[in-house]
Amino acid sequence: MLTRYTTYEIARKGLEPFLPPLYRKVRTKLVKEVRSSKGDCSILDVGGRKSPYTIGVQARVTVIDLPRETEIQNSLNLGINDAIVEKVKARRSNIDEFIFGDMTRSELPSNSFDLVVSVEVLEHVEEDERFVAEVRRVLKPGGRFIMTTPNGDFVVNRNPDHKRHYKRQQLSDLLSRSFESVDVEYAVLGGRYRKLGLRSWSARRPLWTLSSAVGNVVNSIQSSRPGIENQPHGTHHLFAVARKS
Repeated sequence: MLTRYTTYEIARKGLEPFLPPLYRKVRTKLVKEVRSSKGDCSILDVGGRKSPYTIGVQARVTVIDLPRETEIQNSLNLGINDAIVEKVKARRSNIDEFIFGDMTRSELPSNSFDLVVSVEVLEHVEEDERFVAEVRRVLKPGGRFIMTTPNGDFVVNRNPDHKRHYKRQQLSDLLSRSFESVDVEYAVLGGRYRKLGLRSWSARRPLWTLSSAVGNVVNSIQSSRPGIENQPHGTHHLFAVARKS
């Protein structure tokens, strides 16, 4: 397993309390699942690009993402290119491989990963049932699929690249057609502090960056209140874990 973190990984882990609550929720779940795995753990990050939520996780990470080719991808910061791949590889110690590819037509071997993670990706996929079926295929028996997507019970779809926003029951039904065990909950309360936390950080704008970090801290506290997982109104994401028997 990993024996040494890069300087970038150490810095990012130190900043973790100030990062967006959705990423922290995904990371917390990933770390817990990796620790419960027996032996060497392999993660497939679908659509992960820079895969920030797997930084420092004690596992071997493979990232599969579409090549960045269109103007929409450029404007929305989607997909990967050679420059992104080289930059991430230089910063990270746990990335095994980058694959330029479409998960709905994956050539990855079956039963090859302990965990698959996909953060805010499924809403971009036209063939969603095929996507989920492929995720199940590449998971080992007992493997888990951890994913997030916008909360269609509350968030109106105005993104030009989003095919749909799922309501909680719709997502549960979709995942249940491929997986034997499915849990879906609401996550991340909206409001002023969430908006502050979504600001991009910049060393040239320290006060702007500080306000973003504070926004994330407050929003994380708000989003950890009991009952948020069952609150459709006011929450911005669905968080799901599906298990393969």
